[in-house]
Amino acid sequence: MNEMSKITGATLIARSLKQQGIDHLFGVVGFPVGPIAVAAQEEGIKYVGMRNEQAASYAAQAYGYMTGRPGACIVVTGPGVVHGLAGLANAQQNCWPMILIGGASETYRGGMGAFQEERQVLIATPFCKFAHGIESVRRIPYYVEMATRHAIYGRPGACYLDLPDDIISGECDLDDIVQVERVPEPPRMVAPTENIEAALDVLEGAERPLVLVGKGMAWAHAENEVRDFIDRTQIPFVRSPMGKGVIPDDHPLAASAARTLALQQADVIFLMGARFNWIFHFGLAPRFAPDVKVIQLDISPEEIGHNKPSEVALVGDGKAIMSQINQALEGRQWFYPKDTPWRTALGEKVSANVAQIQAQVNDDTAPAGYFRALRDVAAWMPENAILSAEGAGTMDIGLTQLPVSDARACLNAGTYGTMGVGLGHAIAACVVHPDRPVIHLSGDSAIGFSGMEMETLARYNLPAKIVVLNNGGIGPGMPEIPEDPMINMKPNALIYGARYDKIMEDFGGKGFFVEDPRDIPTALDQAMAFPGPALVNIVISQSSTRKPQQFTWHS
Repeated sequence: MNEMSKITGATLIARSLKQQGIDHLFGVVGFPVGPIAVAAQEEGIKYVGMRNEQAASYAAQAYGYMTGRPGACIVVTGPGVVHGLAGLANAQQNCWPMILIGGASETYRGGMGAFQEERQVLIATPFCKFAHGIESVRRIPYYVEMATRHAIYGRPGACYLDLPDDIISGECDLDDIVQVERVPEPPRMVAPTENIEAALDVLEGAERPLVLVGKGMAWAHAENEVRDFIDRTQIPFVRSPMGKGVIPDDHPLAASAARTLALQQADVIFLMGARFNWIFHFGLAPRFAPDVKVIQLDISPEEIGHNKPSEVALVGDGKAIMSQINQALEGRQWFYPKDTPWRTALGEKVSANVAQIQAQVNDDTAPAGYFRALRDVAAWMPENAILSAEGAGTMDIGLTQLPVSDARACLNAGTYGTMGVGLGHAIAACVVHPDRPVIHLSGDSAIGFSGMEMETLARYNLPAKIVVLNNGGIGPGMPEIPEDPMINMKPNALIYGARYDKIMEDFGGKGFFVEDPRDIPTALDQAMAFPGPALVNIVISQSSTRKPQQFTWHS
């Protein structure tokens, strides 16, 4: 047999990823996965080398959400896989498709205490839909196809493939390779006609209907159908944090600014690609009316009735089912009039809540408050920007104040509430949308989790614009570091005004430090004008918070 008819495991894994429509690979190389990255580049896959496996896995899962094909991430044995589990778990909780590929020690050294030997398939299994150790070179395409299918079919999620060193460096004859097809786009399931009609009957009988829009509708690319439905029925809506952008924030029926009132008083809720988990208070009183009726649209049958029984279940694809609903509406001359007490009450509450923060929005006192700083960021953000956001107050308030008008254009801490995702998300956004501005909004605590990825941005010249709101802590810190800080410093405190901008400068990006809110617009404009990555570090007041919440556990 001549050598030309043989192929290595590394080349076969790269070729299999490419066959499945995966055009980028994120990771941190080392033993034994280095050859996979080299082979990927030879096969025409772009490789993005990151500084930490957590950030690499966060980039991969966001890439999967934005492209519709799984994001792929390679990590080294043992500790590399343990770090990579962060993104695997986040992808699984967010229902985002990714494949984590972990290097493993040689199969013939199992149990011997080999370098970084770990029971990786076992530890990955609870965090994903499918985990498997690859036992032969020839079957690599089979498992890559299977991982791809599991990641994007049904409710999307995470998959793990374990690749031992002797499989990566091993060879097989081209004739022996197990042949597979490219996984087609997921089949779109529709709901039975009677369920569609039943859902519309319930909605038509509602006095105070409300739609809850989640990221499932963004994943399904259902934004046009959802917008048509809202425009036709004139039902107010509230969105989940990741559902932001499915309908533009400035839509007249947006009731997110009156969220508490909307959730508590609605008599019928159309739960659309969202879940009754902590983000929507489990669907339970006192956040919802005890007798509220629920119409539930979800891709996963197991989600129906979770925490709250459903009146009507619509199981299947968000785009297909909303298209059915809109067609069924054509036979009904029904919409929700503007001057109902419900629409009026919501409109008044939205106006009152906007007015309540207006003084903070306009307050020029230095250091700035959240709302004042975000006013300028909102005005500066381009219409087609991708927004990545993380932090506690920074993200929560930022998501209410910054405009996003496209689906899949808002990435944040999501269902799992993960800190450190932001720079991985921003890197993925730059890779997937090189033609669109990428804005990353971060708290000063949040930037610390993956801050070294600034070097990754600079190395690949990915022009993300980072805005850090700096209040010196996980939440507000202390004005200065006290004597004997391990005893006297608040546990949440960080260095107030730490120079994250200088770190960006030192990597070759551009940095700006802002202490007076009147200087914010100039700094933002200069950051946008710079062709590479830039960071605007805005010192904000340690007394700035969000408005008081009726329920403290909501804050």
